[in-house]
Amino acid sequence: MSRRFEGRVAIVTAAGSGIGAATAKRLAAEGALLVVADLSGTRARATADVIEAAGSEVAWLKMDAAEPPAVEATVALALSRWGRLDVLVNNAGYGEPALLCDTSIESWNRTLAVTLTSVFLGLKHALPVMRRQGRGAVVNTASVSGIAGDIGMPAYNAAKAGVVNLTRAAALECAGQGIRVNCVCPGGIDTRVTQILAGDRADELRRTMAAVHPLQRMGSAEEIAAAIAFLASDEASFITGAALVADGGLTAATGLPPYVAQ
Repeated sequence: MSRRFEGRVAIVTAAGSGIGAATAKRLAAEGALLVVADLSGTRARATADVIEAAGSEVAWLKMDAAEPPAVEATVALALSRWGRLDVLVNNAGYGEPALLCDTSIESWNRTLAVTLTSVFLGLKHALPVMRRQGRGAVVNTASVSGIAGDIGMPAYNAAKAGVVNLTRAAALECAGQGIRVNCVCPGGIDTRVTQILAGDRADELRRTMAAVHPLQRMGSAEEIAAAIAFLASDEASFITGAALVADGGLTAATGLPPYVAQ
């Protein structure tokens, strides 16, 4: 594997499982020094242990990405350990399925806090550091649910759409300062969230989700980690303000039936 992040310092939030864990491991494998942050300290430590066992330097902490002091402490940990911050991956997200009229204000507020405010906080605390350095890369985890709507996920749709446009705003603000800000928009990815949402019906949900993607399968966390690593790397040096869709062709379709038999 290439060493595109040799000696660079990266923070990955919600890195205890799924896309976050896969991204932290990918960046570490390519030479990054990692801060692994997660709402679950147990999961954060588990990811860090894997990275450390592979021979990479890593620090970890339990943190709520929606809480300003926690985000500030995460950036401070990177600075105290290695003195710089080169890559930030804002990956935290949350959603509760419900129709709009059945969505409680508590669920709405928590979804926006974890999914959108967390990105704002990450940018707020990381950008001054990157400005002083004269370089940096931020990748936010958005979603296809931020560029199109779903039935039963209104707060999540609103929050992820906010991530996409906040990414653009931040990219424009930082474009002349050596800092790039992009987001990735995954389609259906098979992570622990699938099991949480569906419980005993997880396999049924996987089959249903696979069927709606033109590639006829769900994506893997490692595939999204590869997209994030690309956006964070110098190979994407002319890309900023972009929303990279990695969705197995899901949003390429109009949804209309075929006009000609295949």
